[in-house]
Amino acid sequence: MEMTLDNLIEWMKDPVVLLVFGIVFATVLMNFAMKLVFDRLQNQASHTRTVWDDALLGSVRGPLTMLIWVVGIAWAAQIISARTDTGLGPMIEPARYVAVVGLLALFLVRFIREAEKGLIDDGADLTTVQAIGKLLRISVIITAALSVLQTLGVSISGILAFGGVGGIAVGFAARDLLANFFGGLMLYLDRPFVVGEWIRSPDREIEGVVESIGWRLTCIRTFDQRPVYIPNSIFATVAIENPSRMRNRRIYEVVGIRYDDAAKVKTIVEEVREMLAKDADIESEARSLMVNFTRFNASSLDFMVYAFTKTVDWAEYNMVKERILLAIYDIVDRHGAEIAFPTSTIHLASTPAAEP
Repeated sequence: MEMTLDNLIEWMKDPVVLLVFGIVFATVLMNFAMKLVFDRLQNQASHTRTVWDDALLGSVRGPLTMLIWVVGIAWAAQIISARTDTGLGPMIEPARYVAVVGLLALFLVRFIREAEKGLIDDGADLTTVQAIGKLLRISVIITAALSVLQTLGVSISGILAFGGVGGIAVGFAARDLLANFFGGLMLYLDRPFVVGEWIRSPDREIEGVVESIGWRLTCIRTFDQRPVYIPNSIFATVAIENPSRMRNRRIYEVVGIRYDDAAKVKTIVEEVREMLAKDADIESEARSLMVNFTRFNASSLDFMVYAFTKTVDWAEYNMVKERILLAIYDIVDRHGAEIAFPTSTIHLASTPAAEP
């Protein structure tokens, strides 16, 4: 036991051991100091309105902690390898490079994700932010993977050449997948609709609110709350209506007056036109407003009401339309007229009296 303790004391006196211990101790101190600095920075960043400082601090803390340990352990391993003949010396530098590249990629991916969340919370366009975030993350991962492969001695030019040849075969085998991918790319670039908008297609039975836009599928929630998953390539071949982007909603009604009230039609039409022009919920300047007598119908004298509401909200529009229709009825009733309904008049011809 005494011999073992003496050997331990002699081993601890070795300068290499002391240097390795000092490196590990310095690594621990640096991590502790970094924790204090980041706690203070995050406290200050929480009082700012910008999302970038929160995203940076939230994404860099973990990778930076691991980076300090990687550099410290790699440095200590190089010192030990130089003193001993373990054969691990040539592996330390590539391993450190791979670890650094991996941590850098991890930081960038986390930073992009945190920035994406912050921008969405600040009211940025969900579809655009998600599309840019996906492209940036894919670019970071591919770049990091190619850099690591090159460090490990794999020929990048060979991979790219193989990818070019293989891409042709994959293109034929996965035409639908690629069509959906490029269809999703066109949706992100052209932006005929974004997440949260109500769309419908007159060509297909597609109608609902867009829940998500992926690279292969778009999810639409129908009005009976069923999710419909549509391949993105479909949107390149069908017409899409986007009612969410309408500027106004239209009121188009035909009102029929009885022929018995023909003398009152002109006055009624003028009063309805004046009522709509003064209504605060009707767009009378930027859009057409027409109230005109249009037709001698079979059972009525018809006049057309053509106007646009300022609101595009469906529920509010129906409330405005209800109020307008009731106001038209009041005008008709106030003039002693009646709204017509289909009627038929039978004229009986007189017959000669029978001879006695």
